[in-house]
Amino acid sequence: MAYEFKNSRSAVYYLHSKSVTLKGGRQQVIYFFAREVKPGALEAVPAGYTVVETAKTGMPILKKA
Repeated sequence: MAYEFKNSRSAVYYLHSKSVTLKGGRQQVIYFFAREVKPGALEAVPAGYTVVETAKTGMPILKKA
């Protein structure tokens, strides 16, 4: 089951991760929220991160703890 976050506007978002290659060739894992479960969905928030809702749009974002 994917990690689910319900914001103050009652919209549900699911946490995902993806490994990308940067211009310099370095690999980095990015985290993002989507409204539906897709490949790459995570079951929990990664260690050292917390979920915060943006005040303006209500979108959830990950912040380092």
